Amino acid sequence: MPSALPTRDRLINSARYLFWERGFAGTSMADLLAHADVNSGSFYHFFESKEALLREVLQGYLHALRPMVVDPAFAQTDDPVERIFAILAGYRGRILQTDCKYGCPLGRLALEIDPENRPAHKLIAENFQGWIGAVRECIDQIKPRLPKGTDPEALATYVPAVMEGGVMISRSYGSVDPFDRAVKQLRQHFALLLTPQKSALASTKKSKSKH
Repeated sequence: MPSALPTRDRLINSARYLFWERGFAGTSMADLLAHADVNSGSFYHFFESKEALLREVLQGYLHALRPMVVDPAFAQTDDPVERIFAILAGYRGRILQTDCKYGCPLGRLALEIDPENRPAHKLIAENFQGWIGAVRECIDQIKPRLPKGTDPEALATYVPAVMEGGVMISRSYGSVDPFDRAVKQLRQHFALLLTPQKSALASTKKSKSKH
């Protein structure tokens, strides 16, 4: 960890990396201090506990979601559906960059952190809601084209559920193929949702042209 960074930042960066690599429980205080190159006195000057540091890491993920994940993906295209898949392509890139060892940090923490640790889970849920909200923006733009009765929030939630599952299985398989298959099926799901509306519109136009 570069010593030029302020001590507090070194601790947060080390925690972010170690919690992702080893998990929260698998990261000891000794691991954190050694990786950040700080002593215990410095740690407790900034954080009252490892749990407090975890909450800071989760806050960081929440603040970084838009500028680091969503905005770069949205900048690639104006098409709402393609924006969703641009976000997913970013996660595919992370899988490949880590030789299929990538695991979503939020997904790992959501499974590992004790359910009784409500402050941490509240922040994890807020992170997931930020993800869902970004997808919901895209779905709201195509809502007139979706079948009547489609639940936009449920559809927006389905997207990160597919992503999390795809990332997890790809990590276990040591291959990006499961992620690709999951995303391909998700794309087909969107196509099926949108196609009937187009067909219905075409039929309506054809009917009107006969009169």
